[in-house]
Amino acid sequence: MIRALYTAASGMSAQQLNLDTIANNLANSSTAGFRQMRLQFKDMIYQNLVTPGAAQSESTVSAGLQIGLGTKSAATEVIQTQGDLNQTSNPLDLAIEGGGFFPVLLPDGTTAYTRAGQFQLNNQGTIVTADGNPLIPNITIPVTATAVTITQYGVVNATMPGQTNPQQLGQIQLATFPNPGGLNNLGGNLMKPTLTSGDAVLGNPGGTEGLGTLQQGYLENSNVDVVSMFVQMVLAQRAYESNSKVIKAADDMYSQVNNLTR
Repeated sequence: MIRALYTAASGMSAQQLNLDTIANNLANSSTAGFRQMRLQFKDMIYQNLVTPGAAQSESTVSAGLQIGLGTKSAATEVIQTQGDLNQTSNPLDLAIEGGGFFPVLLPDGTTAYTRAGQFQLNNQGTIVTADGNPLIPNITIPVTATAVTITQYGVVNATMPGQTNPQQLGQIQLATFPNPGGLNNLGGNLMKPTLTSGDAVLGNPGGTEGLGTLQQGYLENSNVDVVSMFVQMVLAQRAYESNSKVIKAADDMYSQVNNLTR
Protein backbone atom coordinates (compact mmCIF):
# COMPACT_ATOMS: atom_id res chain seq x y z
CA MET A 1 0.00 0.00 0.00
CA ILE A 2 2.84 2.39 0.83
CA ARG A 3 4.44 1.37 -2.48
CA ALA A 4 1.22 2.27 -4.30
CA LEU A 5 1.24 5.72 -2.70
CA TYR A 6 4.68 6.56 -4.09
CA THR A 7 3.93 4.96 -7.47
CA ALA A 8 0.75 6.99 -7.92
CA ALA A 9 2.56 10.14 -6.74
CA SER A 10 5.16 9.65 -9.50
CA GLY A 11 2.32 9.49 -12.02
CA MET A 12 0.84 12.74 -10.70
CA SER A 13 4.22 14.47 -10.86
CA ALA A 14 4.77 13.29 -14.45
CA GLN A 15 1.34 14.50 -15.56
CA GLN A 16 1.96 17.86 -13.92
CA LEU A 17 5.05 18.30 -16.11
CA ASN A 18 3.02 17.10 -19.08
CA LEU A 19 0.40 19.78 -18.42
CA ASP A 20 3.16 22.40 -18.09
CA THR A 21 4.42 21.42 -21.55
CA ILE A 22 0.92 21.54 -23.03
CA ALA A 23 0.34 24.97 -21.45
CA ASN A 24 3.56 26.30 -23.01
CA ASN A 25 2.51 24.97 -26.42
CA LEU A 26 -0.89 26.64 -26.19
CA ALA A 27 0.63 29.89 -24.95
CA ASN A 28 2.83 29.97 -28.07
CA SER A 29 0.15 28.91 -30.56
CA SER A 30 0.43 32.38 -32.17
CA THR A 31 4.23 32.72 -31.93
CA ALA A 32 5.81 32.86 -35.39
CA GLY A 33 8.16 29.96 -36.05
CA PHE A 34 7.43 28.26 -32.70
CA ARG A 35 8.00 24.53 -32.55
CA GLN A 36 5.62 22.36 -30.54
CA MET A 37 7.18 20.30 -27.75
CA ARG A 38 6.16 16.86 -26.52
CA LEU A 39 7.03 15.32 -23.16
CA GLN A 40 8.24 11.73 -23.21
CA PHE A 41 7.87 9.32 -20.28
CA LYS A 42 9.61 6.15 -19.17
CA ASP A 43 8.81 3.59 -16.51
CA MET A 44 10.94 3.47 -13.39
CA ILE A 45 12.81 0.61 -11.72
CA TYR A 46 11.00 -2.68 -11.09
CA GLN A 47 11.09 -4.65 -7.87
CA ASN A 48 11.55 -8.37 -8.50
CA LEU A 49 9.53 -10.37 -6.00
CA VAL A 50 10.25 -13.44 -8.11
CA THR A 51 12.97 -13.10 -10.72
CA PRO A 52 11.78 -13.96 -14.26
CA GLY A 53 13.36 -17.19 -15.41
CA ALA A 54 14.04 -18.46 -11.91
CA ALA A 55 13.83 -22.24 -11.63
CA GLN A 56 10.70 -23.49 -9.85
CA SER A 57 11.57 -27.13 -10.32
CA GLU A 58 13.85 -29.25 -12.46
CA SER A 59 11.55 -28.84 -15.47
CA THR A 60 9.83 -25.46 -15.01
CA VAL A 61 10.89 -21.86 -14.68
CA SER A 62 8.98 -18.93 -13.28
CA ALA A 63 7.48 -16.21 -15.44
CA GLY A 64 8.50 -13.85 -12.67
CA LEU A 65 6.68 -11.47 -10.37
CA GLN A 66 7.62 -7.84 -10.84
CA ILE A 67 6.15 -4.69 -9.35
CA GLY A 68 6.68 -1.43 -11.21
CA LEU A 69 7.52 1.64 -9.12
CA GLY A 70 5.97 4.30 -11.32
CA THR A 71 6.92 6.64 -14.13
CA LYS A 72 8.97 9.74 -14.71
CA SER A 73 9.57 12.26 -17.47
CA ALA A 74 12.42 11.24 -19.76
CA ALA A 75 12.83 14.04 -22.31
CA THR A 76 11.11 16.81 -24.21
CA GLU A 77 11.03 16.38 -27.97
CA VAL A 78 10.74 19.33 -30.36
CA ILE A 79 8.25 18.52 -33.13
CA GLN A 80 9.63 19.80 -36.44
CA THR A 81 6.52 19.75 -38.63
CA GLN A 82 5.89 22.65 -41.02
CA GLY A 83 3.72 25.50 -39.77
CA ASP A 84 1.19 27.28 -41.97
CA LEU A 85 2.42 30.28 -43.96
CA ASN A 86 0.80 33.65 -43.30
CA GLN A 87 1.10 36.45 -45.87
CA THR A 88 2.23 39.78 -44.41
CA SER A 89 3.46 41.65 -47.53
CA ASN A 90 6.39 42.95 -45.47
CA PRO A 91 9.47 42.56 -47.72
CA LEU A 92 11.70 41.63 -44.77
CA ASP A 93 9.37 38.89 -43.49
CA LEU A 94 10.70 35.49 -44.57
CA ALA A 95 9.19 32.04 -44.18
CA ILE A 96 11.09 28.80 -44.69
CA GLU A 97 9.06 26.31 -46.70
CA GLY A 98 10.74 23.03 -45.87
CA GLY A 99 13.71 22.24 -43.66
CA GLY A 100 16.27 24.59 -42.22
CA PHE A 101 16.88 27.41 -39.74
CA PHE A 102 18.13 30.98 -40.00
CA PRO A 103 21.57 31.33 -38.31
CA VAL A 104 21.88 34.50 -36.22
CA LEU A 105 24.71 36.02 -34.23
CA LEU A 106 24.15 36.49 -30.48
CA PRO A 107 25.72 39.32 -28.44
CA ASP A 108 28.18 36.86 -26.85
CA GLY A 109 29.54 35.92 -30.27
CA THR A 110 27.92 32.50 -30.47
CA THR A 111 25.48 31.33 -33.14
CA ALA A 112 21.83 30.50 -32.53
CA TYR A 113 19.17 29.29 -34.94
CA THR A 114 15.56 30.29 -35.51
CA ARG A 115 12.55 29.61 -37.73
CA ALA A 116 11.03 33.02 -36.99
CA GLY A 117 11.61 35.22 -40.04
CA GLN A 118 10.40 38.53 -38.59
CA PHE A 119 13.39 40.53 -39.77
CA GLN A 120 13.97 44.26 -39.79
CA LEU A 121 16.81 46.76 -40.29
CA ASN A 122 18.93 48.26 -37.52
CA ASN A 123 20.36 51.79 -37.58
CA GLN A 124 23.16 50.64 -39.88
CA GLY A 125 20.84 48.98 -42.40
CA THR A 126 21.80 45.45 -41.34
CA ILE A 127 19.14 42.74 -41.43
CA VAL A 128 18.47 41.67 -37.83
CA THR A 129 15.87 39.76 -35.82
CA ALA A 130 13.27 41.45 -33.65
CA ASP A 131 15.82 41.30 -30.79
CA GLY A 132 18.56 42.93 -32.88
CA ASN A 133 20.57 39.77 -33.63
CA PRO A 134 22.08 39.99 -37.15
CA LEU A 135 21.73 37.28 -39.74
CA ILE A 136 24.76 35.16 -40.61
CA PRO A 137 26.22 36.08 -43.07
CA ASN A 138 25.75 39.78 -42.44
CA ILE A 139 23.65 41.59 -45.09
CA THR A 140 23.30 45.37 -45.20
CA ILE A 141 20.69 47.21 -47.27
CA PRO A 142 21.45 50.81 -48.30
CA VAL A 143 19.06 53.37 -46.87
CA THR A 144 18.50 54.76 -50.36
CA ALA A 145 17.18 51.46 -51.74
CA THR A 146 13.72 51.84 -53.24
CA ALA A 147 12.83 48.14 -53.25
CA VAL A 148 14.20 44.92 -51.76
CA THR A 149 13.57 41.49 -53.22
CA ILE A 150 14.64 38.14 -51.81
CA THR A 151 14.44 35.13 -54.07
CA GLN A 152 13.34 31.68 -52.94
CA TYR A 153 17.01 30.69 -53.07
CA GLY A 154 18.05 33.43 -50.64
CA VAL A 155 19.58 35.98 -53.00
CA VAL A 156 19.00 39.51 -51.67
CA ASN A 157 18.62 42.24 -54.30
CA ALA A 158 17.96 45.97 -53.96
CA THR A 159 16.84 48.52 -56.52
CA MET A 160 18.71 51.81 -56.22
CA PRO A 161 17.54 55.25 -57.39
CA GLY A 162 18.25 55.88 -61.08
CA GLN A 163 18.97 52.19 -61.76
CA THR A 164 16.77 49.73 -63.62
CA ASN A 165 18.68 46.57 -62.81
CA PRO A 166 18.66 45.43 -59.15
CA GLN A 167 21.94 45.20 -57.27
CA GLN A 168 22.81 41.93 -55.50
CA LEU A 169 23.61 42.56 -51.83
CA GLY A 170 24.19 39.10 -50.42
CA GLN A 171 23.13 35.50 -49.98
CA ILE A 172 20.98 34.25 -47.08
CA GLN A 173 22.02 30.84 -45.81
CA LEU A 174 20.11 28.23 -43.87
CA ALA A 175 21.31 25.56 -41.45
CA THR A 176 20.13 22.01 -41.02
CA PHE A 177 20.94 19.38 -38.39
CA PRO A 178 21.13 15.57 -38.36
CA ASN A 179 18.52 15.58 -35.58
CA PRO A 180 16.73 18.95 -35.31
CA GLY A 181 14.46 17.50 -32.61
CA GLY A 182 17.46 17.55 -30.27
CA LEU A 183 17.99 21.32 -30.41
CA ASN A 184 18.04 23.23 -27.12
CA ASN A 185 15.40 25.97 -26.78
CA LEU A 186 16.79 29.24 -25.43
CA GLY A 187 13.59 31.27 -25.58
CA GLY A 188 13.05 34.24 -27.85
CA ASN A 189 12.48 31.85 -30.80
CA LEU A 190 16.14 30.80 -30.59
CA MET A 191 17.68 27.34 -30.48
CA LYS A 192 21.22 26.04 -30.04
CA PRO A 193 22.74 22.75 -31.14
CA THR A 194 23.51 19.96 -28.69
CA LEU A 195 25.25 16.60 -28.87
CA THR A 196 21.83 15.12 -29.61
CA SER A 197 21.08 17.45 -32.53
CA GLY A 198 24.53 17.27 -34.07
CA ASP A 199 26.44 20.13 -35.66
CA ALA A 200 24.88 22.61 -38.09
CA VAL A 201 25.33 22.10 -41.82
CA LEU A 202 25.08 25.38 -43.74
CA GLY A 203 23.83 25.76 -47.28
CA ASN A 204 21.81 27.93 -49.62
CA PRO A 205 18.00 27.66 -49.56
CA GLY A 206 16.69 25.10 -52.02
CA GLY A 207 20.05 23.35 -52.09
CA THR A 208 20.84 19.66 -52.01
CA GLU A 209 21.25 19.48 -48.21
CA GLY A 210 17.53 19.03 -47.56
CA LEU A 211 17.03 22.77 -47.08
CA GLY A 212 13.75 24.46 -47.88
CA THR A 213 13.11 27.57 -49.94
CA LEU A 214 12.32 31.12 -48.77
CA GLN A 215 9.02 32.90 -49.23
CA GLN A 216 9.34 36.69 -49.09
CA GLY A 217 6.46 38.55 -47.49
CA TYR A 218 5.32 35.54 -45.48
CA LEU A 219 5.75 34.28 -41.90
CA GLU A 220 5.58 30.72 -40.70
CA ASN A 221 2.95 30.29 -38.01
CA SER A 222 3.45 28.13 -34.93
CA ASN A 223 3.06 24.42 -35.70
CA VAL A 224 1.00 23.87 -32.54
CA ASP A 225 -2.19 21.90 -33.25
CA VAL A 226 -4.57 23.57 -30.79
CA VAL A 227 -7.26 20.88 -31.08
CA SER A 228 -4.71 18.14 -30.41
CA MET A 229 -3.39 20.09 -27.42
CA PHE A 230 -6.87 20.28 -25.91
CA VAL A 231 -7.23 16.51 -26.32
CA GLN A 232 -3.83 15.97 -24.69
CA MET A 233 -4.84 18.32 -21.87
CA VAL A 234 -7.99 16.26 -21.16
CA LEU A 235 -5.94 13.04 -21.19
CA ALA A 236 -3.37 14.53 -18.80
CA GLN A 237 -6.14 15.71 -16.48
CA ARG A 238 -7.77 12.27 -16.43
CA ALA A 239 -4.45 10.53 -15.84
CA TYR A 240 -3.73 12.91 -12.94
CA GLU A 241 -7.20 12.25 -11.54
CA SER A 242 -6.76 8.46 -11.84
CA ASN A 243 -3.47 8.57 -9.94
CA SER A 244 -5.03 10.70 -7.22
CA LYS A 245 -7.77 8.09 -6.83
CA VAL A 246 -5.11 5.38 -6.45
CA ILE A 247 -3.58 7.41 -3.61
CA LYS A 248 -6.98 7.70 -1.95
CA ALA A 249 -7.66 3.95 -2.37
CA ALA A 250 -4.23 3.06 -0.92
CA ASP A 251 -4.83 5.46 1.97
CA ASP A 252 -8.23 3.84 2.69
CA MET A 253 -6.69 0.36 2.69
CA TYR A 254 -3.87 1.54 4.96
CA SER A 255 -6.44 3.03 7.32
CA GLN A 256 -8.35 -0.24 7.47
CA VAL A 257 -5.17 -2.12 8.37
CA ASN A 258 -4.52 0.34 11.19
CA ASN A 259 -8.06 -0.19 12.48
CA LEU A 260 -7.45 -3.93 12.86
CA THR A 261 -5.65 -3.29 16.14
CA ARG A 262 -8.62 -1.48 17.70
